[in-house]
Amino acid sequence: MHFVYVLYSQKTHSFYIGETSNIENRLLWHNNKEFQKAYTKIANDWKLYFQINCIDIIQARKIEKHIKAMKSKLYIENLVKFPEISKNLLVKY
Repeated sequence: MHFVYVLYSQKTHSFYIGETSNIENRLLWHNNKEFQKAYTKIANDWKLYFQINCIDIIQARKIEKHIKAMKSKLYIENLVKFPEISKNLLVKY
């Protein structure tokens, strides 16, 4: 199984979108600044905001790309408010 995840930092009031097969480890890595070139190095208070369970890495990367292309905090917030959005993404990709 693979996941698309959205992290939120209260310190920076920002979101980060990624994909992984292990959300717990990935969250630790982001908060410990393991990814020196990643956007997440700006904070260490990242929390899991949202996740989508995908079939495989291919589907996860397509959905991740779609969410990033929206470039919208409102869209990310709507993923939580309206579960049908993520269901439609799983069908589409």
